[in-house]
Amino acid sequence: MQKMKNVSKNDDLKELAQLNRDELFERLNTTFTGLNAEQAEERLDEYGLNIVASQKPTPWYVILFHAVRNPFVFVLVFLAIVSELTGDIEGALYMMLMVSVSAIVSFVQEYKSQKASIALHEMIENTTNVKRDGENFEIPMDEVVPGDIIQLQTGDMIPADAILLSHRDLFINQASLTGESFPVEKRLAEDFDEDERIDWGKTTALDAPNVLFMGTDVLSGNGEILIVKTGMNTMFGNIASKATETRVESAFDKGLSRVSRLLLTMVAIMFPIVLVINWITKGNFETSFFFAIAVAVGLTPEMLPMIVNANLAKGATVLSKEKVIVKNLSAIQNLGSMDILCTDKTGTITEDRVVMVDYVNSYGNKDNAVLNSAFINSNFQTGWKNLMDVAVIDFFKKQKFELPNDDIVKVDEIPFDFSRRLLSVVVQMDNQNLMVTKGAVEEMQAICTHVMENGQRVEITDERLAEMKKVNREMNLQGMRVLTIAERVISDADLEDFDTSFESDMTLIGFIGFLDPAKESAEVAIKSLQAHGVTVKVLTGDNAIVAQKVCEDVGIPAARYVIGSEIDEMNDEELFNVAMEVHLFAKLNPMQKARIIELLRKVHTVGFMGDGINDAPSLRAADVGISVDTAADITKDASNIILLEKSLQVLETGVIEGRKVFNNMMKYIRITLSSNFGNVFSVLIASAFLPFLPMLSLQILTLNLIYDMSQLAIPWDNVDEEEINRPVKWETKGLAKFAAIFGPTSSIFDITTFLVLWYVFKFNTLEHQALFQAGWFAESLGTQALAFHILRTKKIPFFQSIPSVAIIISTICAFLVGGILLFTQIGAIISLTHLPVNFYFYWLLIISAYLLLLQFVKSIYYKNHQLM
Repeated sequence: MQKMKNVSKNDDLKELAQLNRDELFERLNTTFTGLNAEQAEERLDEYGLNIVASQKPTPWYVILFHAVRNPFVFVLVFLAIVSELTGDIEGALYMMLMVSVSAIVSFVQEYKSQKASIALHEMIENTTNVKRDGENFEIPMDEVVPGDIIQLQTGDMIPADAILLSHRDLFINQASLTGESFPVEKRLAEDFDEDERIDWGKTTALDAPNVLFMGTDVLSGNGEILIVKTGMNTMFGNIASKATETRVESAFDKGLSRVSRLLLTMVAIMFPIVLVINWITKGNFETSFFFAIAVAVGLTPEMLPMIVNANLAKGATVLSKEKVIVKNLSAIQNLGSMDILCTDKTGTITEDRVVMVDYVNSYGNKDNAVLNSAFINSNFQTGWKNLMDVAVIDFFKKQKFELPNDDIVKVDEIPFDFSRRLLSVVVQMDNQNLMVTKGAVEEMQAICTHVMENGQRVEITDERLAEMKKVNREMNLQGMRVLTIAERVISDADLEDFDTSFESDMTLIGFIGFLDPAKESAEVAIKSLQAHGVTVKVLTGDNAIVAQKVCEDVGIPAARYVIGSEIDEMNDEELFNVAMEVHLFAKLNPMQKARIIELLRKVHTVGFMGDGINDAPSLRAADVGISVDTAADITKDASNIILLEKSLQVLETGVIEGRKVFNNMMKYIRITLSSNFGNVFSVLIASAFLPFLPMLSLQILTLNLIYDMSQLAIPWDNVDEEEINRPVKWETKGLAKFAAIFGPTSSIFDITTFLVLWYVFKFNTLEHQALFQAGWFAESLGTQALAFHILRTKKIPFFQSIPSVAIIISTICAFLVGGILLFTQIGAIISLTHLPVNFYFYWLLIISAYLLLLQFVKSIYYKNHQLM
């Protein structure tokens, strides 16, 4: 097969769009029966997998580059280079060791996260219906090749750029490419009349009526397409290749950025201050320069990206074991922040086990004619068979009913779509073309002018309409979802121009009732979510009365509800006020659901849970979109979280884990920020009054490394129950206040240590500076390691809040490493010397006093301040 010309994708697709079917088959070297297995394999080798850049795994060397590409690592490398140039070989090697350890840990974590993510994505593989060798079967979308013929139905995603071969009322959602929210009808070029002919000179590929694009989806109808471009050669691939890899910042990302800027600002301010003060007081620029850089490094949270990623990755792993697949790691934090959950009714708070329970005529009496017509409509339609279609067919077959005619032949159909909310099928029976239409009661009422009574077609009067509405309401009050069945005879002549206009002047046959009972587990899960600060709202396209009963059964307030037609009359301010108070919205179309979610997001973190095709806009609009693995392709693609079990109880697990992840991240950020802020005061005071450096640059760096490595256990720490009972919010105002209070508290005991070393032990000369430095090293190690246990909880540590085993072990390891440096010759590498034994008596007193004061200050703080 000849490759496509190397011209712009727009012109290339336009050229293909103007070819007839035979010319297309010749150009793509295929036939109406599709490719054979050998051709498909050869083209897969030639063109590669049908994936775009955003779907391809990041190469290991790129991940490694990202691991070392941060300002904190650059500072360490710069310090190592300067040390090398000034002859401090050991110091340079030691700092490069720290760079290597930090980079390797970060690399391993990100690489493992990617592997886990790929493994999880393989569990939610999207497929498409391909025709090869004249047979139709499902294959993974990434195996589609140019020349493949694909069968499309409602809910399918378009796997690659294609040209339309045939269609029936095919409407496509192209919002992912064009931003246009309205569906686009796809037709063959020859369908247009003379006055509608396409001006190809002025038409772009996106406007071409017979071109379909990767990443778009079928809203309604069906069709057959010929794949012409795959992977990076598609329009979507072209956009992906030109777009930056940096995604739009979420609130979570912005919060991290603000914290990082705050810490780096402290570094930028501290470096020149420490340099100038030490230069003036010590008179040695080189030593002062190294010390200032070391202080800057000590103040930088170089482990922050790794701690965040480790927390998110650990959360994703835990959730995967709980049947929750996380497509985007940052979605875990959004789960923890979620305070409003909007959900569809079917399958989430109901059993997703729709059963047909009744079939009655207009008087409410059982009538087999109604059941026969319902079966014809559901059985002969070829579009997306929803749960009610399946229920009708199952009921008919299980009850061993038989149609009155064996020679029924399908003639035509008008597939269901979300604007009409109707489905029509034309069959030939009894020598006539009978159109059977099924749809929602309100929509069917608008197109029915007559009703069938005792075999006679009778005009619907106001009195009869009121009687039929009473039948509907009685069925609704029993919790049933009701659909109307109607018929109309179509002439052979009318079939030539058959379209939705024929859905009028119909004869109502009767009603069919379905029951989808509320899940027993839903009430418990909803109460638990509400107890955890999550308000549950139901957004459904179903009848309000049915939805109201289900809501009442599971504990969702539904005394007041709003329907879609009322929403259209409201401006945004009015709808926002209503959405804040009302918990049930019924008879909604997809855009109305999305509009409600967008308004709620102004002041809340909103999740949406749904699995229908019409839920895709809402999933995209929400902070966190949640679907299930059995959902339509486009629905899964629009989601951040995928549940392997459609249950609110599973989602509750995700919410709790999201809050644990967030709280553990904030422990590191709060404690690191306050520790760094305290170090600012200690270093400034020491620099101003001591004739030597309070600690050497390598000692500060080593201390910082020991502390940061001990923090790697944070993702496995326990979280207090009170912290997961409410939604978490990403705010930085409380962080500055926290640091301003607890930072200086630690400085008090740094200064106390200085005074003890200076006046009690007389380490106040240049000859004794090594002992002074070793003393502050020991005190800093103890206060940093143990302060974490005080500040990790609002309660009394160890008595009311027990840290995890991993945290205890990491703290012990930090003391062991520090002890090895202080009590063995290894410490000489960073110029540490042995301290007098009696120093450790003062050390114990200082550490104990610090921990008691810290606990006291903490209790006062939480009584008077609301942190985050």
